[in-house]
Amino acid sequence: MILHALPVAGGILAISPLPGAGGDFAGDAAHLAEWRPAMVLTLTSAAEMAAAGASGIGHHVQDHGARWEHLPIADFGTPDEAFLARWPKVSALARSALSGGGRVLVHCRGGCGRSGMVALRLMIEAGEAPDDALARLRTVRPCAVETTAQMHWAMSAPRQAALFLRRGD
Repeated sequence: MILHALPVAGGILAISPLPGAGGDFAGDAAHLAEWRPAMVLTLTSAAEMAAAGASGIGHHVQDHGARWEHLPIADFGTPDEAFLARWPKVSALARSALSGGGRVLVHCRGGCGRSGMVALRLMIEAGEAPDDALARLRTVRPCAVETTAQMHWAMSAPRQAALFLRRGD
């Protein structure tokens, strides 16, 4: 499993394919544990995880001391109402981990569209200019953000969100 990582808000933000998608869940899980993320955001469905032999990803992440959030998005899709209801809290936790020097991994099945969309949104919410954030993200993962709808959701992020964490509001 390859992690496509870049510095964001004082920490490291990475995107990757689903651990186990290449057929070696145990090896990918060990690599993930060695990387020591503070948080892992899983964007795949339960069916996608089962098909890859990765149904245990949440338990593995938590057993190794990281926070795990499962926010499934349909392949090539954008967030649904259930995702959007949870996003403000999950985003704040991810940005807090990053600003504290932590590592956050966002993954989907292939590590491109859904992962790129959510990573880009986090970068913008952390205060980066949208176009600069997209250019930086695509430097490490050229396929990041695959559809116009994904781009629209990511780019519509409020940049001032990062300020709320710093001020303690």
